[in-house]
Amino acid sequence: MPTKIKRIGVLTGGGDCPGLNAVIRAVVKSALFQYHLEVLGIEDGFLGLIENRMRPLHGEDVSNILTLGGTILGTSNQANPRKFATRDAGGNVNFIDVTEQVVNIVNDRKLDAIVCIGGDGTMAGADNLTRHGLNCIGVPKTIDNDLVGCEMTFGFNTAVTTAAEALDKIHTTAQSHHRVMVVEVMGRNAGWLAASAGAAAGADVILIPEIHYDLRKICDYLVQRRRAGKHFSIVCVSEGARPIGGELVIRERIETSPDPIRLGGIGNVLQQQIEDLTGLETRATILGHVQRGGTPTPFDRVLATQYGYHALELLMAGQRNKVVVLQQGRITEIDIATVADKQRLMQLDDPLIRAARAVGTHFGDE
Repeated sequence: MPTKIKRIGVLTGGGDCPGLNAVIRAVVKSALFQYHLEVLGIEDGFLGLIENRMRPLHGEDVSNILTLGGTILGTSNQANPRKFATRDAGGNVNFIDVTEQVVNIVNDRKLDAIVCIGGDGTMAGADNLTRHGLNCIGVPKTIDNDLVGCEMTFGFNTAVTTAAEALDKIHTTAQSHHRVMVVEVMGRNAGWLAASAGAAAGADVILIPEIHYDLRKICDYLVQRRRAGKHFSIVCVSEGARPIGGELVIRERIETSPDPIRLGGIGNVLQQQIEDLTGLETRATILGHVQRGGTPTPFDRVLATQYGYHALELLMAGQRNKVVVLQQGRITEIDIATVADKQRLMQLDDPLIRAARAVGTHFGDE
């Protein structure tokens, strides 16, 4: 049944991605113009909740931000109320639970609900708050496209476009110099971004976390291509890819983060290994955070707008603790608890993988 909601908060958590501002705009404008609610923007994700940093959002605050990358509210991927990093007098990091502090702040601010825009980590934080009596509605954001129960997160389409365009540009220099070009993309433990960008750009080899690769087979394939008159090759590798029996390549560990591991560097490792084993001139490019930036594609702007509006519809219909998702092409909702701290990985028989194999793409396992 409908509920009496008068004031809501909205936050963006985790890594940034294109389309965040489009969701903020949809949430704020729908709340103000259709439902006549007050909206507080929570700064820097859960960190703003912990530190009680919020500001009122009005129509003019969200005008002309639909096409703007990033987030006007700021974000943080190191703040979790259930596991918040502090330092003692000796500089040592300790994690404490500040959930009750956050609940008191939310109640003092008279927030009837919070729209939490983020990925699995943000949904885990939101799920924790719901278990302490708060009402949270999630909106699925991640360039990794790895949220359980959701076919498409906003930000993914833009990241695929950015990565594919970079691969296209690298294609021409690889062809000119007769090189093997290794391009590392993001994705964490899921291969959606690498598989989609690689397939879109016609990469010769695509390496994803779900399929552990055999370096010898990759090198044999690249040499065979050269002998067959193919004087260059493109390898698109996900940051979470690893060899059979091998380990992930970790760029750094951030001790103050609840999720301290940062992947990255597999592209450079592969570049050296391929060159050493084959004698083929090889170069590596790590796309890095460029995949998170820039103007969202029209697809992501539309999807983000629909997600933001649906979040308001759920709230005003009396729904609690849901996350907006896309299933079978339809926007619907599922319980936040079902997606918290989980990841949606590619299946080995995914139609995209099958199609890529059919046109000759090598996944390092054949």
